[in-house]
Amino acid sequence: MATLTLTAENHDETVKDGVVLIDFWAGWCVPCQRFAPIFEQASEDHADVTFAKVDTEDQQELAARYQVTSIPTLVAYRDGIPVFSQAGALPQAALEDLVGQIEKLDMDEVRKAYAEAQAQQANS
Repeated sequence: MATLTLTAENHDETVKDGVVLIDFWAGWCVPCQRFAPIFEQASEDHADVTFAKVDTEDQQELAARYQVTSIPTLVAYRDGIPVFSQAGALPQAALEDLVGQIEKLDMDEVRKAYAEAQAQQANS
Protein backbone atom coordinates (compact mmCIF):
# COMPACT_ATOMS: atom_id res chain seq x y z
CA MET A 1 0.00 0.00 0.00
CA ALA A 2 1.35 3.41 -0.89
CA THR A 3 1.69 6.06 1.77
CA LEU A 4 -1.02 8.67 2.06
CA THR A 5 -0.72 12.36 2.76
CA LEU A 6 -2.06 13.17 6.20
CA THR A 7 -3.63 16.57 6.77
CA ALA A 8 -5.63 18.20 9.54
CA GLU A 9 -8.73 17.47 7.46
CA ASN A 10 -8.25 13.69 7.11
CA HIS A 11 -6.34 13.02 10.37
CA ASP A 12 -9.14 11.82 12.66
CA GLU A 13 -10.67 9.49 10.07
CA THR A 14 -7.23 8.07 9.21
CA VAL A 15 -6.10 7.21 12.75
CA LYS A 16 -9.37 5.80 14.11
CA ASP A 17 -8.97 2.16 13.01
CA GLY A 18 -6.20 -0.42 12.77
CA VAL A 19 -2.47 0.23 12.85
CA VAL A 20 -1.38 3.63 11.54
CA LEU A 21 2.20 4.89 11.28
CA ILE A 22 2.72 8.61 10.72
CA ASP A 23 6.00 10.07 9.47
CA PHE A 24 6.44 13.79 10.18
CA TRP A 25 8.98 15.15 7.70
CA ALA A 26 10.14 18.15 5.65
CA GLY A 27 11.71 18.36 2.20
CA TRP A 28 14.87 20.09 3.44
CA CYS A 29 15.51 17.47 6.17
CA VAL A 30 18.35 15.10 5.18
CA PRO A 31 17.49 12.42 7.80
CA CYS A 32 13.88 12.58 6.51
CA GLN A 33 15.10 11.99 2.97
CA ARG A 34 17.09 8.96 4.15
CA PHE A 35 14.12 7.55 6.09
CA ALA A 36 11.58 8.05 3.26
CA PRO A 37 12.52 4.94 1.22
CA ILE A 38 12.55 2.79 4.38
CA PHE A 39 9.07 4.03 5.30
CA GLU A 40 7.85 3.53 1.71
CA GLN A 41 9.22 -0.03 1.57
CA ALA A 42 7.53 -0.89 4.87
CA SER A 43 4.25 0.46 3.47
CA GLU A 44 4.55 -1.98 0.58
CA ASP A 45 5.47 -4.88 2.90
CA HIS A 46 2.54 -4.30 5.29
CA ALA A 47 -0.65 -3.88 3.28
CA ASP A 48 -2.72 -4.18 6.48
CA VAL A 49 -1.05 -1.10 8.04
CA THR A 50 -1.80 2.51 7.08
CA PHE A 51 1.35 4.54 6.41
CA ALA A 52 0.84 8.30 6.37
CA LYS A 53 3.19 11.23 5.90
CA VAL A 54 2.85 14.75 7.28
CA ASP A 55 4.79 17.52 5.57
CA THR A 56 5.54 19.72 8.58
CA GLU A 57 6.03 22.76 6.34
CA ASP A 58 2.56 22.37 4.82
CA GLN A 59 0.76 21.06 7.93
CA GLN A 60 2.21 23.26 10.67
CA GLU A 61 -0.98 23.07 12.75
CA LEU A 62 -0.87 19.27 12.74
CA ALA A 63 2.84 19.24 13.61
CA ALA A 64 2.12 21.63 16.50
CA ARG A 65 -0.74 19.41 17.69
CA TYR A 66 1.77 16.57 18.04
CA GLN A 67 4.40 18.91 19.51
CA VAL A 68 6.88 17.86 16.84
CA THR A 69 10.13 19.67 17.55
CA SER A 70 12.51 17.35 15.68
CA ILE A 71 12.10 15.55 12.38
CA PRO A 72 11.69 12.95 11.28
CA THR A 73 9.26 11.97 14.02
CA LEU A 74 7.38 8.70 13.86
CA VAL A 75 4.01 8.32 15.59
CA ALA A 76 1.98 5.12 15.72
CA TYR A 77 -1.68 4.48 16.49
CA ARG A 78 -3.59 1.30 17.06
CA ASP A 79 -7.38 1.45 17.02
CA GLY A 80 -7.42 5.21 17.52
CA ILE A 81 -5.00 5.23 20.48
CA PRO A 82 -1.50 6.69 20.18
CA VAL A 83 0.91 3.92 21.21
CA PHE A 84 4.33 5.17 20.06
CA SER A 85 6.12 8.43 19.34
CA GLN A 86 9.81 8.96 18.70
CA ALA A 87 11.98 11.47 16.90
CA GLY A 88 14.69 10.18 14.61
CA ALA A 89 14.90 7.92 11.60
CA LEU A 90 14.62 4.21 12.27
CA PRO A 91 16.59 1.59 10.38
CA GLN A 92 14.46 -0.87 8.41
CA ALA A 93 14.88 -3.71 10.94
CA ALA A 94 13.75 -1.46 13.81
CA LEU A 95 10.72 -0.27 11.83
CA GLU A 96 9.78 -3.88 11.06
CA ASP A 97 10.14 -4.77 14.74
CA LEU A 98 7.99 -1.79 15.75
CA VAL A 99 5.19 -2.82 13.38
CA GLY A 100 5.28 -6.34 14.84
CA GLN A 101 5.16 -5.05 18.41
CA ILE A 102 2.21 -2.77 17.66
CA GLU A 103 0.30 -5.60 15.98
CA LYS A 104 0.84 -7.83 19.05
CA LEU A 105 -0.33 -5.29 21.64
CA ASP A 106 -2.98 -6.42 24.11
CA MET A 107 -5.50 -3.71 23.25
CA ASP A 108 -7.65 -4.35 26.32
CA GLU A 109 -4.64 -3.39 28.47
CA VAL A 110 -3.81 -0.44 26.21
CA ARG A 111 -7.39 0.89 26.34
CA LYS A 112 -7.44 0.58 30.13
CA ALA A 113 -4.11 2.40 30.55
CA TYR A 114 -5.15 5.06 28.04
CA ALA A 115 -8.46 5.68 29.82
CA GLU A 116 -6.63 6.00 33.16
CA ALA A 117 -4.12 8.44 31.67
CA GLN A 118 -6.93 10.50 30.12
CA ALA A 119 -8.77 10.62 33.48
CA GLN A 120 -5.63 11.72 35.31
CA GLN A 121 -5.01 14.42 32.73
CA ALA A 122 -8.60 15.66 33.05
CA ASN A 123 -8.21 15.87 36.84
CA SER A 124 -4.95 17.84 36.63
